[in-house]
Amino acid sequence: MGLARHDLPPAIATRLAHGTVIPAHPLALDHQRQLDERRQRALSRYYLDAGAGGLAVGVHTTQFAIRERGLYARVLELAAHEAATWADEPVILVAGAIGDTRQACAEAATARAIGYHAVLLGLAQWADATDDELIAHCSAVAREMPLVGFYLQTAVGGRALSMDFWRRFAAIDNVVAIKIAPFNRYRTLDVVRGVVAARAEHRVALYTGNDDHIVLDLLARYRVRRDGDPHGEEVEAAIVGGLLGHWSVGTRAACRLFERIVAARAEPDLDAEWLTLDAQVTDCNAAFFDVAHDFAGCIAGCHEVLHRQGLLEGIECLDPAEGLSPGQAAEITRVLAAYPALHDDAFIAAHRARWLGP
Repeated sequence: MGLARHDLPPAIATRLAHGTVIPAHPLALDHQRQLDERRQRALSRYYLDAGAGGLAVGVHTTQFAIRERGLYARVLELAAHEAATWADEPVILVAGAIGDTRQACAEAATARAIGYHAVLLGLAQWADATDDELIAHCSAVAREMPLVGFYLQTAVGGRALSMDFWRRFAAIDNVVAIKIAPFNRYRTLDVVRGVVAARAEHRVALYTGNDDHIVLDLLARYRVRRDGDPHGEEVEAAIVGGLLGHWSVGTRAACRLFERIVAARAEPDLDAEWLTLDAQVTDCNAAFFDVAHDFAGCIAGCHEVLHRQGLLEGIECLDPAEGLSPGQAAEITRVLAAYPALHDDAFIAAHRARWLGP
């Protein structure tokens, strides 16, 4: 029996709808590329103490290969345990689900049994599917658990999805949110327009995954004419929070920035300083996510920051071929020095021993 949207705990449903910071959780490995449970727990504790309102686990940043290694359930369990025992407030737990319908539904069932609230559904393996096939797949997974859509950028395996697809997707009753991460302004607007066309703007929460445009995504107000009619009803929609690999580093700074953005959204005018800050965050992301090499080092780049801060033993990924690109370490050094307010060095140093403890 699946979990319906209306079965979400009220505090979780409210927090998701209002918007929050949800870091995409990395995988802590030792130098033998084995799961380091102590440091995996420490990462969760860091995010929770930093003020994150949720954790996304089993997603791209966690490395999809955890499934082949038989680690999917265990990694989800570790984060769920910390969310239940370490945090003082309810934590939104989002599990990644991928593959064909049978696999994705099985992963959703596993996540539900562990106590997760929703699944973030990856569609990379559906590159040649029709929209009808995609909607049937998404609907089947939504019958298992509340569903978070995922518009993944094409540079790392995503596919272009039309406004009409997002209209049909948002109309699925158990869809609760969409992570918008095409790294493309036109395609971002397609999602917003699709949700409005489905009359789902009050039911489906929009979250940015556009690591290259975080601040302005969260500040923007989108005014869309219903059904494309130039004389029709004008609807306002907003991206209320973020579910980001970028926020797996500098999470405390990200939470404080998010609080400032929420306050600024209530003001009639925005200071131009926000444009400068948006560019600074994007500059950091270019280094962490290895934009210079088409995102080849995006996971290792986040590991590098966490390793320098003492939370990870090293920067190893499950794939031995995956690591930093040439010049990426120097770029990370540059942005860490250039924008100290966007990073958590002092916060982590003050709490690291406690997080790494029992």
